[in-house]
Amino acid sequence: MRKFVIWFLLPLLTLSACVNEEEFPDTAQGNFEALWKIIDEHYCFFDYKQHEYGLDWNSIYNIYKVRAREEANKYQLFEVFTDMLSELRDGHVNLYSAFDNGRYWSWHEDYPTNFSDTLQRKYLDTDYRIASGMRYRILDDNIGYAYYGSFTSPVSDSGLNEILRYFAFCNGIIIDIRENGGGDLTNAEKLAARFCNEKTLVGYLQHKTGKGHNDFSDLEPQYIEPSSNLRWQKKVVVLTNRGVFSAANDFVKYMKCFPRVKIVGDQTGGGAGMPYTNSLPNGWTVRFSACPSYDKDRQQVEFGIEPDYFVSLSDDDFRQGKDSLIEFARKLLAE
Repeated sequence: MRKFVIWFLLPLLTLSACVNEEEFPDTAQGNFEALWKIIDEHYCFFDYKQHEYGLDWNSIYNIYKVRAREEANKYQLFEVFTDMLSELRDGHVNLYSAFDNGRYWSWHEDYPTNFSDTLQRKYLDTDYRIASGMRYRILDDNIGYAYYGSFTSPVSDSGLNEILRYFAFCNGIIIDIRENGGGDLTNAEKLAARFCNEKTLVGYLQHKTGKGHNDFSDLEPQYIEPSSNLRWQKKVVVLTNRGVFSAANDFVKYMKCFPRVKIVGDQTGGGAGMPYTNSLPNGWTVRFSACPSYDKDRQQVEFGIEPDYFVSLSDDDFRQGKDSLIEFARKLLAE
């Protein structure tokens, strides 16, 4: 999930649209036509996903139109619509009804988690501190460790100042965002600014300008500027896995642009499209990606960002009570 405050996105975020019920009646076929058309005219990744895995939205229409039978009950119809939306392979695409939320979770369910809260408790112990949504402590090799589980947790300047002061004499910091599914993009930007010493290009954004699949604005640069508060000047390792999504994915995109930062773990889950909502004649709401973002090299990050070092949680380490990713990060920071 994301929440955006970037000024040129605000008009997009404040909009939600309703399908014209006179054009699309509240019938199985009417709701199907409405849903397909909403995605067809506003979704932002058609060309990219056609190139990546052969998505053909017109063929999807033909396949699922016959399944949207008038005699289907609402639960059956909801399943058909959710299956159709899952063809987009996008965790930002959801269908909401009073009885269920349609979702696509294969972006992380089909991969090893490379994270264990049981192991993490051994590293944090019981005397860890809590500030700005983070649990943090200094490990016995003088490495700072902070776990941030969700960017929905507010980040305050005072809280970040306290964390950085606490870590001041550490040799480096591990920022663990494994299983962080996103949240408020402002928090990602505010945290990244603590590791930035000059205005840095971190990516690009586009906006949908029309109903065609290729109707987009020019790329607009996205920058992170240094925080006016305390900033970290030593090495940093960010731990990632497939559960890193949306605003957390953007945080990794930002951090890869800073010279003292390394990314360790698995490829992130992705989620580069900024979401938009619309409604069907029957009252169901669909959320989907309508505004693509890119990294500083103008490459899509919709399907995730590769780490600098691929490291998996090994069975041997797990049996010994060790987190392979944390241990790798500690060695990297000690070099």
